[in-house]
Amino acid sequence: MQFLKTFWPLPFKVRPKDVTSLVVQLIIAVVVCAVFGLLIGLLAWIPIAGILFGLVGSLVELYGLIDIVLCVLIFLDLLK
Repeated sequence: MQFLKTFWPLPFKVRPKDVTSLVVQLIIAVVVCAVFGLLIGLLAWIPIAGILFGLVGSLVELYGLIDIVLCVLIFLDLLK
């Protein structure tokens, strides 16, 4: 569990059964993913670096997805 708290600290700010904290964290996660996705999408057209930016974009989106899943699990009190 300490591993999760080290790499994904934001979902652990969600309190179980507190809709406001869940919504705030979900909005933060979606906005960050959207901004990084837009930035990486603009940089991905560069021929050689585009491959690297595509990989980084995939990792950022995966991080955001895991962040959202952890938020929901903590909200439902399935993860302590």
